[in-house]
Amino acid sequence: MIELDRVSRTYQMGHQPVHALREASLSIAPGDYLSLMGPSGSGKSTLLHILGLLDRPTAGNYLFEGRSTQDLSDEERSLLRRYKVGFVFQFFHLLPRLDAQGNVELPMMLAGVAKAERRERAAEVLEKVGLAARAGHRPEELSGGERQRVAIARAIVMRPAMVLADEPTGNLDRASAGEIIHLLESLNAEGLTLVMVTHDPELGKRARRTLRLMDGRIQNA
Repeated sequence: MIELDRVSRTYQMGHQPVHALREASLSIAPGDYLSLMGPSGSGKSTLLHILGLLDRPTAGNYLFEGRSTQDLSDEERSLLRRYKVGFVFQFFHLLPRLDAQGNVELPMMLAGVAKAERRERAAEVLEKVGLAARAGHRPEELSGGERQRVAIARAIVMRPAMVLADEPTGNLDRASAGEIIHLLESLNAEGLTLVMVTHDPELGKRARRTLRLMDGRIQNA
């Protein structure tokens, strides 16, 4: 599904180049479950952003489902993200003016899905994450764990092939964190590819594979 061939990402900070990712080579099979670990500044988020087509490599090649992403236009990359990749972040990124149903419907609205289908699919995924009864509540009326469940529902409503989770439990208490991890793992068990950035070694070792990054290099792939 995913092939990175000596992918690098360098940023320019004034006159000083910053090598955020250095010649990363990696294969991710459909349905895989990976954790990305390493200290702050090791390249985890850079790698995740490249995998999610939010950033472009400076060098190397990234193949998604056998297709090189190197020369894709911004529109083509946006379409791949919309239909193939779901994102879950530490701070949820829910729109406060929308209720849970509205937040989950948002990606479908942007994709031009008809209103009736949006409502039906949003209701289905909210039921799947255990929040059917909270569909009409806004983020401020939900607990941290409930907000993250809404974010996960939003991430999977377009039926992506892969979910990228960046510290998905980092803003939650231990009980809520456990519920979120079990939910993500249940989705992975259904065939969804899951890549998760975490600083928590207990969470990291739950993955099928753990990749450690240091100074922009993958230590084990």
